[in-house]
This record gives sequence, structure tokens and C-alpha cells, in this order.
Amino acid sequence: MRPIRVLIVEDSMVFRELLVQNLSKDPAIEVVGVAKDPYEARDAIIHLKPDVMTLDVELPRMNGIEFLQKLMPQYPLPVVVISALSDKVFDALNAGAVDFVAKPSVSSRAQLEDFIKNELLVKIKIASTAKISQIKQKTVLNEQPGLTGKKTDLIVAIGASTGGTEAIFSVVKDFGLDIPGVVIVQHMPPGFTAMYAKRLDDQCRVHVKEAQTGDRVLPGHVLIAPGGDRHMHLVKVNGVYQVEVKPGPRVNGHCPSVDVLFDSVAKTAGSKALGIILTGMGGDGAKGLLAMRKAGARTIGQDESTCVVYGMPKVAYDIGAVEYQEKLQDIAKKTYAVLNKM
Repeated sequence: MRPIRVLIVEDSMVFRELLVQNLSKDPAIEVVGVAKDPYEARDAIIHLKPDVMTLDVELPRMNGIEFLQKLMPQYPLPVVVISALSDKVFDALNAGAVDFVAKPSVSSRAQLEDFIKNELLVKIKIASTAKISQIKQKTVLNEQPGLTGKKTDLIVAIGASTGGTEAIFSVVKDFGLDIPGVVIVQHMPPGFTAMYAKRLDDQCRVHVKEAQTGDRVLPGHVLIAPGGDRHMHLVKVNGVYQVEVKPGPRVNGHCPSVDVLFDSVAKTAGSKALGIILTGMGGDGAKGLLAMRKAGARTIGQDESTCVVYGMPKVAYDIGAVEYQEKLQDIAKKTYAVLNKM
């Protein structure tokens, strides 16, 4: 099996050389070229035909987001963005990047090498398997038929990973204020989840925020688990659904973990819940979704044709956790249809 051909686009010579040296240590990776700005990168893409590109957001002559917007329609390829803590990363994902890593602020060479080995390298390998959509769909807020009767005792739980920021937006943007309380785990570095929640809150009808312990799970409201070292659990206090956000070990390599959330939903809400598993590498959330289904919950999985990475939904489907398999653009509509039968 031939190595993954990687193009590095980074204006810092020191960081660029660190990337080349450390990525090249992995036999599964071949760094085929480097570029310090989008113009060099464009020429390198044409001549070198890389499998994956790493891209800094802040670049000379043209920023990384504008470059992506111009690049993807002509030369679609998997891109992993390397970003400082900024909501610009979501513009990059919206422009077609597969995933991102947070650029480390540490100055220690050992810590930088650890970041490259344990974070960036993993994302590059995942990106090499991703499906790239050549044309970005225009965002349209679609009206759903709405709920028949009050569904205040119901819960919607969603889990996603690679490709999930755009997939979650595609679903949540079509939720109205009548949707039961929604809890979400999206694998994301710390600091970015608050910005992501704010972005969704600005663009959707529903109210979205990064979750904190004690937050009530209310109709028309969405809570997103904070990235970092804490898991989000659904609990019931005095008959009201709330969340607890507390430290815990990684589960399936992740914290927060979709499985942890889904398991808590299965125990706390039982048949009063609807679970949705979206695009992502690995199997996080599959066993939790199965626990939900066994507890009487209804479940939906994103289909292969619309996943950036058909990993998590596939594992869930293969073990019998998925009741309905739907294209991404149909999941919100199916959610309302299923809720109306509950």
C-alpha cells in the first residue's frame, strides 16, 4: 500500500520544517512538497497531486479560507486545517476542509513533536479516507412540518466526529423552536466548542450554547458538550432533564465521548429519547446508540453516501443500533416524523 502523499502549506519556516521532519518519520506518510503561500500551494497541487494537504489559516498574499473557496471547486482534495484558537476555522470547514487541529501554543520542541505525532498525523490519516464534496451546497433554512402536541418530555441526542461540524449544522438549522431539548457531542479541541455553539446560535432558529453542569435541557434549546477533558451526561433532577459536565477518562480515545452521552440518555430518558449518529471515524457512539435502542429509544444513522467518513454510523448500523438510515439532508425531516409518533 503506497504512503499518503502530503502537501504542507505553512508560512513559518521553523514550524514547516518541524512538520516535514516529524510527519516523514511515519512510513505511511510521504511529504511530497511544501508551500509558504496559496500561490505556491496551487502550483504544487497541480504538479504533485497530493492525497492530503495541511493548511494554515493565516497565510501571506491570500488567507487560507479564501484559498479553500477558490481551490475546492477546481481541485477538490482532503484538507486538514491548522488553526490558532479562532472561529475562522469554521469558515474553513464550511469552505470544504475535512477537519482541523488547534495549533499548539507551546514552545517546547518535544511538545510540538507530540502534537504532530498524536494529533495532526491521526487527522491526516483520517482525511485520506474522506469523501470530498466538490460543490458546497447553499445554506437554506428549511421549514419542517412541526410537532403535533407537546413533546416536552422527549430528548434528542446527537453524536458526530470528522465532518460533523457541517453535518450537525445541516440538521440543527432545520429544527424549529418546538424541537425537544437537544444534547450534542462533537469531537473538537477545547476552546472551539464555545465558538461553534455561538456560530450555530447565530445561524439557527434554536438557541445553542456550550453546556455547563446544571443547564436544563429545554425545548428549542441545544447544548453542546465542551471540548477538553470532561464528559457530558444527561440527568434528571426534580423531574427536569439537566446535564452534568464532569472530568473523566477518555472513552474510545475521546473526551467528551458520544458513548458516554448516549449511555446516560439510555439510562435517564429510555424510550423518551431519539438518538442520531452522524459522520465520523471510529466507533464512538455505536454501543451507546445500541443501549438507547435497547432502552426503547428511536435511532437514526447518517447514510454512507452523505458521510465525509462513514465510520461511526457504519459501526452503529452493523451492530443493529440504527433503526432508520437517512441521507444527511433528510435527517431533520425524519427526526420530526419519528418524534410525532412518540
